[in-house]
Amino acid sequence: MSRSERGPGGSEFTSLDRVNLFSTGLSGTNLERGGSHNLRVTLQAIRLNAPITKVELAEITGLTPPSMTNITRKLLLDGLIIETGRRRGERGQPAMELAINADGAFSVGINIDRDHITMVALDFLGGVRARIVEEIAFAMPEQVADFFTRNLEAIRASGVVDMDRIAGVGVAMPDDFGRVDLPLRPSDFGIWETFDLRKLFAAHSLDVFIENDASAAAIGEFQFGHGQTAQTFLYVLISAGLGGGLVIDGHPVRGASGRSGEIGFLPIGKARRSAVNLQDVVSLSGLFAHLAAAGHRDISVAGLHELKGAIAKEALVWTERAADLLCEPLLVINAAIDPEAVFIGGRLPAKLVDSLVDRLAVNIRHRGASLPSRAPVLRAALAEDAAAMGAAILPFSSRFLPSRAALMKTEA
Repeated sequence: MSRSERGPGGSEFTSLDRVNLFSTGLSGTNLERGGSHNLRVTLQAIRLNAPITKVELAEITGLTPPSMTNITRKLLLDGLIIETGRRRGERGQPAMELAINADGAFSVGINIDRDHITMVALDFLGGVRARIVEEIAFAMPEQVADFFTRNLEAIRASGVVDMDRIAGVGVAMPDDFGRVDLPLRPSDFGIWETFDLRKLFAAHSLDVFIENDASAAAIGEFQFGHGQTAQTFLYVLISAGLGGGLVIDGHPVRGASGRSGEIGFLPIGKARRSAVNLQDVVSLSGLFAHLAAAGHRDISVAGLHELKGAIAKEALVWTERAADLLCEPLLVINAAIDPEAVFIGGRLPAKLVDSLVDRLAVNIRHRGASLPSRAPVLRAALAEDAAAMGAAILPFSSRFLPSRAALMKTEA
């Protein structure tokens, strides 16, 4: 087999190709109790192909025209879709075109990390109606609860979201949040290991959905970023720590214990006793430690965007080291998973991500020359807010998107 390097831009997807990128496709079911699944499939078909007519929806989903008429009538009554006008330029009676109602539903996503909290409110089209970021190191549960309550009230007061149409709140945070020992970690931060996360949001009567931050970032990238042209990829999230989220054939893959993609815990160094984990170097914590060792202390995440002179050069030295250490894990991913791409995202400035991506490309090309296929490494479309946006998708996914779980419920 010839060796190749492939990219998500290697081929263009039509609207009908795109339907294959979701977990159950856009095929309806004629099972007696398949109504919920058919509603979800129809919503997804409209979202991906709008403006679209009922006849076209029936063709895409395989449902009968009478069934599609009933489904779209219900979706219109529920305010989830809208009529955008009649199609012009065709023979006969012009058909009415349908589209998603951006105000039909809303969702809140919150990303809790060791150096910040980010909260976004999305509309039903994925538009960001509100975004709040607070730089806070090692936030305790009561601080997160206060942040959420305070900013949810601000969103309510702004009127940008219909609070009665919020599908729920999605939460993205690293696994082992209170256990991993990072620099400056408070002694009582371990409370997170036994804390019931849902208690933070109990006062707001919202459904809560929880996901690992890297997996949430991959979901966000899949729905709103380069997932438009890539069905199989690894999302590498560089934050206070390091994580990875896998999407394979359009499915988020979490593994047997829900810990797939945890490349940050891979040991580096030949001596086992002195070995450290990959995320001790390849992370914001690792970058700040590197800069501090070179005499550059008290640099914030915001300050990384304005690096100049000797500090900027030292940051580029770190990208070389990070690219060297990331290369081997990514070669294994290429051999084992055969992804279409590897996306690098997180809170690093775009300039540093681009430097890391360029160095990784060279390393993978040279050190992976024997591999039959090498996926390109690219800067993620969704970087800084990917985890929060992916978290906000979780309530939408539970209530409105087609899934195997939803179909199984209809068959039960």
